[in-house]
Amino acid sequence: MRIFRRLSLVLPVLAAVSCIRNDIPYPVVELEILGVAGEGFTCSGADIDTGERIVTLHLDEVTDISRVRIDSVSVTEGAKASIPLSGVFDLRADVSVVLSLYQDYEWTLRGEQTITRAFAVEGQIGAAEFDEELRTARVNVPLDADLNDVRVTELKLGPEGITTMTPSAEELTSFETYRTVDIRYHDFEERWMLYVVPTDIVVELTGADAWTRLIWLRAQGRPGTALGFRYRVQGAEEWNEVPAERVEVEGGTFRACLSGLEPRTVYEVVAYSDEELSAVAAVTTGEETPLENGGFEEWCTEGGIVYPGLSKDGAYWGTGNTGAAIAGTTLTDKTDDVRPGSAGTYAAKLESKLAGIAGVGRLAAGNLFVGRYVATRGTNGIVGFGRPFTMRPTALKGWVKYRGGEITDVGTTQPPGVTVSKGDPDSGIIYVALGTWTKEEYGVCEKEEGDKLVGTDEVPICVDTRDRNTFFDPDAPAVVAYGELVLDEAVAEWQEFTIKLDYRATDIVPTHLVLVCSASRYGDYYIGSRSSILWVDDFELIYDE
Repeated sequence: MRIFRRLSLVLPVLAAVSCIRNDIPYPVVELEILGVAGEGFTCSGADIDTGERIVTLHLDEVTDISRVRIDSVSVTEGAKASIPLSGVFDLRADVSVVLSLYQDYEWTLRGEQTITRAFAVEGQIGAAEFDEELRTARVNVPLDADLNDVRVTELKLGPEGITTMTPSAEELTSFETYRTVDIRYHDFEERWMLYVVPTDIVVELTGADAWTRLIWLRAQGRPGTALGFRYRVQGAEEWNEVPAERVEVEGGTFRACLSGLEPRTVYEVVAYSDEELSAVAAVTTGEETPLENGGFEEWCTEGGIVYPGLSKDGAYWGTGNTGAAIAGTTLTDKTDDVRPGSAGTYAAKLESKLAGIAGVGRLAAGNLFVGRYVATRGTNGIVGFGRPFTMRPTALKGWVKYRGGEITDVGTTQPPGVTVSKGDPDSGIIYVALGTWTKEEYGVCEKEEGDKLVGTDEVPICVDTRDRNTFFDPDAPAVVAYGELVLDEAVAEWQEFTIKLDYRATDIVPTHLVLVCSASRYGDYYIGSRSSILWVDDFELIYDE
């Protein structure tokens, strides 16, 4: 999200006064935790949520969560903390830290720890199921299994290397009823209940997520047997085998990605374990929806402002041109410098500039985004990201050129985990995301007067350059898939690129698409070079592997 700002001119006024009152209000300085260093955990910039003021420490499995060593907590310069910022902390519960200067800001330190657990028996079907809250683990076995003679092949209930267990895995042989196991690590003691449950299901298809040209398959069966999948177009007589090299097997669970399929087609799929077959499932692949105006052929000028569409209101893409227009500046425009072999006439040219008059103003990063420009507030812009989109492409393909200058402008704040100075090389960025954003959660501009809900069902995300908490977050819960291309070196001639989309899950259907291009990567922080230029052409969504 590289946003553009409209310039407001403030004229100084000199006034004679007969007396001076000391009623100047304190400045508003937002105080933040910038980083946490210590032993037995990781904490990156992405783990610092400036909106909720929560810092998450990801603890190693063997770290004692009740005695976490923190060496230092870096905070905004001048801030005073309500508690010591180094020492040993008990993170079984959140730790509150109040930062104070002119105002108070309450932050939270939160510890998250994942312990990998395993429970496997000979001949089991599928993977073990764990309930960490109830401290239970369950595996399924065939109906004819002898529950008085069960061989436990793997049992791990606590941190690796520091957990003692009574009884041992070798002593657990009878499972007529559940068995209890007591474990101890650090100063913690836990009692787990283990269940071995007979089932008449030998093989089960547990998931078939149909995309446009892919189907993601998941199943569980009996370990040690031949596990795999077959598929066919509905109505066909012959089944096709998913190649064995494409099937990933882990114990009694197995999965595969079926590719090379046709859009808008009904397929039947089945899982097998040796000669046993699961129930047949029918799924329908999606449409191969193209990216609207992905070749950047549609442009118009209304009221002296350039829009990437046939009309201002009909444009699928947005720019910061509306905000920059008050300074007589156009940041993003068409160009006839198209990529080699293009069937089109135009490409898009994005230029970072000073949006001001007589050298007074702010850097405006040249950008182009799927969405719309919402409003200008002083020297700040409010934009909306996203357009409705329910398909699941695998990548974004396109063409790019880039010329980044030395950074000429640095705003008052820095991006999380990054320090940028004047003279550093600027960089550009292209990123694409799919997600389930809603206007109620992501379309609220807290600094807006009156109606704060500026997001819509069509364009749900509000990005307000006055408020870093609204900046696009690729790790937000609503994000289903994300990919980016950072341009930190010059690209003198047109080059083709492919941005692969990294999906968090295969079974979530997105509601919207976000796609952003910026000549200055940190333009939303007013950081960049006034000479950076990004050219883009012929964007295309890819639906196969």
